[in-house]
Amino acid sequence: MLNQKNGQNYYLGIDGGGTNCRARLANENLETIAEAKGGPANTTIGDGSQAYGSIIEVGRKVFEIAGLGEAEMGKTIACLGLAGAHLESSRRDFAARTYPFAQTLVHNDVETAREGAHLGHDGAVLIVGTGSAGLAKVDGNLHPVGGWGFHISDMASGAILGRALARRSIEALDGLVSGSPLTDAIAKELGGGCDEIMAWSFKAWPKDFASLVPLFMEFYEKGDPIADEMMAFEFDQIDQFANWFKARGAKKLAIVGGFGVRLLPLLKERHPNFILGARADAQHGALLMAKAAQQS
Repeated sequence: MLNQKNGQNYYLGIDGGGTNCRARLANENLETIAEAKGGPANTTIGDGSQAYGSIIEVGRKVFEIAGLGEAEMGKTIACLGLAGAHLESSRRDFAARTYPFAQTLVHNDVETAREGAHLGHDGAVLIVGTGSAGLAKVDGNLHPVGGWGFHISDMASGAILGRALARRSIEALDGLVSGSPLTDAIAKELGGGCDEIMAWSFKAWPKDFASLVPLFMEFYEKGDPIADEMMAFEFDQIDQFANWFKARGAKKLAIVGGFGVRLLPLLKERHPNFILGARADAQHGALLMAKAAQQS
């Protein structure tokens, strides 16, 4: 536990997702000192070594940007909000690793996102990024939902939508279904032919499928019929979460994540006075949790 009488203390908040992680270093007043960006940090990919490497790298990078070194890292409480840490065994194993900080807290990324989105107050959050997961706090009680991973869950995510796009595009190339300018563009992006798309798929991670979302949005805004069809599916998934949160008494739902932010204006129209943007980001939520851990 840090003791503020021993000089300047620091807090490090890290938001780790399936595509990248973002770090923010703050002083004891939670004023930002420096920020940095690193690689993927999903604890369930492989044995977690990639996520751990990303965390250590971005942690050292943000201290370097701030002009600080190992002595200051030893005065830091770090809070990591990580994709995949929804799984208890994954969170426990990741917390047991060695870190250069005075104290390291490991949480699911949806926990830190929710704290930031509502500045610690009651409310729900839905991450719509590479993956998807939700969490509400109502009268102080937590209600988690989803976030069980790409293979069996994450139905509102960019990765699932991207996989559907790749599948629809290769089916169109085969002549099994109708195509569109969107499926033509996806096929071209993935190599042009069925062989190339198949080879790409063998090496694809969730972040690779999610990388197709900007192309999807481009053609949705042009009125592409297949983009319209797939957007209707995306809305259905988010509506399901919204209704789940309402049934548990949540009064507000913040949408976060790269894909979610793109969809936010449309979602506000679907759920007026309920869906909104986050008051602060997940890194700030992690900083709030780090400071709370010191004060507890």
